[in-house]
Amino acid sequence: MALWKESTTPATAGSPVAAPAAVPLDRPASAERSTPDPNPTVSPRRPTPKSATEGGESVIAANITIEGKIEGSGNVRIAGRFKGDVRIDGNFSIEAGAHLTGQVLASIVVVGGELQGNIESAKRVDVLEGGVVVGDVKAGSITVAAGSRMRGHVEFGWDEEKTKMKPGLVSSG
Repeated sequence: MALWKESTTPATAGSPVAAPAAVPLDRPASAERSTPDPNPTVSPRRPTPKSATEGGESVIAANITIEGKIEGSGNVRIAGRFKGDVRIDGNFSIEAGAHLTGQVLASIVVVGGELQGNIESAKRVDVLEGGVVVGDVKAGSITVAAGSRMRGHVEFGWDEEKTKMKPGLVSSG
């Protein structure tokens, strides 16, 4: 029983005899073309990253130094060094050993490393043990852990509407 079917290819100019081509019988000719497997057991693609609304987070790793600015929505975590302003619609954290020089505008700011710059209009700021803030902080609430350091002006607990005078009140003076 033959496992190979011999077929002849047409002779080209200059070749005296057509050469036989071996084609396996158990495999159709269309299988020679590479087509993707419709049911692969292992996907060669990487999974798509989760968006910020699904809990995704952008990270600047510990061995990275970047200069520029960060803008957008989503959560950002810095473990390395960054020089520039951060303006995000999400949460921002600086890990222990990380360093940021610049202004921060984010919903929740957690400082475990060092921040040299101001934090503006945050809902909440947490300065963890070993965290350092050199700059002004303006937030809805602030938590400062024992062992952290801070230098600058701090405003918290003030709602912009509460600080305005109500109509009908007259200050004497």
